[in-house]
Amino acid sequence: MERIGKTVEVLLVEDNPGDVRLTQEAFKEGKIRNGLRVVMDGVEAMAFLRREGEYADAPRPDIILLDLNLPKKDGREVLAEIKDDDDLKSIPVIILTTSDAEEDIIRTYNHHANCYITKPVDLEQLINVVRSIENFWLTVVKLP
Repeated sequence: MERIGKTVEVLLVEDNPGDVRLTQEAFKEGKIRNGLRVVMDGVEAMAFLRREGEYADAPRPDIILLDLNLPKKDGREVLAEIKDDDDLKSIPVIILTTSDAEEDIIRTYNHHANCYITKPVDLEQLINVVRSIENFWLTVVKLP
């Protein structure tokens, strides 16, 4: 599908307001037109993806940035639900989390995460990571 001029829809599932703000800033400075939507917990993420309740008119994301440590329903559960759902499983899911635990890395890849990135604690490095996600996933990769 041709994306020139098309807005790329990104769903950020992140409960840390500081990380949300930094991600928004990094995407704002990018070259790709994107609609960055933010939900703060796993229950909200699934409602958004399934277009339930207040999200009835939500756009289908082209890519999902998913934190693992979320309130209500953690990112591991959200990932498993996405990849078990025939309507959602083709959406690429990038794990963007502070966890560098080997068990999280293995578990998320076993649940078909497309990429696992450990968030740097340094703010400038986090912005660089988000820019690299944008450059690779929204420029180089052909999304479904």
